[in-house]
Amino acid sequence: MGNTIHRVRAIMEVLAVSAKLGLTSFGGPAAHLAYFHNEYVRRRRWLDERSYADMVALCQFLPGPASSQVSIAIGLLRAGLPGGLAAWLGFTLPSAVAMVIFALLMKGMDVNAVGWLHGLKLVALAIVAHAVYGMSQRLAAGRTKATIAVAAAVTTWVWSTGYSQLLLIAAAGVAGVWLCREEESEPANALTLPVGRGLAWGCLGLFAGLLLLLPLLREIAGGRWLALLDSFYRSGAMVFGGGHVVLPLLEREVVGSGWVSAADFLAGYGAAQAVPGPLFTFASYLGALAGGSAGAVIATLAIFLPAFLLVAGTLPFWQGLRASPWARGAMAGMNAAVVGLLLAALYDPLWTTTIGSARDAGAALGLFGLLSIWKLPPWVVVLVGALVGELI
Repeated sequence: MGNTIHRVRAIMEVLAVSAKLGLTSFGGPAAHLAYFHNEYVRRRRWLDERSYADMVALCQFLPGPASSQVSIAIGLLRAGLPGGLAAWLGFTLPSAVAMVIFALLMKGMDVNAVGWLHGLKLVALAIVAHAVYGMSQRLAAGRTKATIAVAAAVTTWVWSTGYSQLLLIAAAGVAGVWLCREEESEPANALTLPVGRGLAWGCLGLFAGLLLLLPLLREIAGGRWLALLDSFYRSGAMVFGGGHVVLPLLEREVVGSGWVSAADFLAGYGAAQAVPGPLFTFASYLGALAGGSAGAVIATLAIFLPAFLLVAGTLPFWQGLRASPWARGAMAGMNAAVVGLLLAALYDPLWTTTIGSARDAGAALGLFGLLSIWKLPPWVVVLVGALVGELI
């Protein structure tokens, strides 16, 4: 009885703390990790500096939203699988609700006729340009990785199919094994979590099984809900290198399928920068536009499910994997490729559907300057962009 009460209290504590972070963590993944460090390491001392650094390293290694995966991993450490679920729910729900409300307000609105929504599209362009610039310095530095990034961008422009991005990332991983194995890693630290290897293998098997079977079921059975589940699950499973990389993946799925217009897509992406919590709740907005409240729930669960399965599935094996030069090289190649994918998306659909005049280009450049030179937080830039959109 005493152990049950203690476990329930631990789960509720994880939920309360993560919900507070979900309501206040503005600024994107890098800022989220700083908030987590202050709350979990410095204030509550749930784990030490070395363990936190290990968790961050693991979640940056995996595909998916790094900050959400760190939150899930800390919840797992604190209260097992229920704690991981509580941490995800608390951190995600506030921004997911906000994005669904925005989607309801957007329905029936002509995006092209509303100035502040055009401003949000300009903000989206500026933020992705800023992300490409920052990621290229970290993930595509040097001749080899820069070449992989450029090749990925060019290939995306000239060859665009439903599986081209997955094949590009896989090819970049193979190239990275041979060309980028000089990547160094920090010394591995011991990390003990309440996840057994049997459960871990089950999570990894479920992750791979859904990735392979959902497209087949979608082709065989059809139906809007299964299509939404497949599209958002695959998008969540293929995001390497940060939350902004989800933009080209989701654009191909929801705009290419005709579920959401390009204008609504970009307006929502701009609005996602103004809410706290994970950028992946952009999926909640898209799901609401595509399928109402049920679509929002399916899209939100589907895009975050790969992240949860991968965290629970890799924690017991992380120490050995991190020490492998083959694994480090593959990740270096894949990270460089996603910089190229994001560069391709910066032109199409962002530039092609947003910039229609010199005033648009000047406004986007000014917003980029606020991010890169003045270092203003994204939510402030969103407000400025909405005002600029009304003015121009």
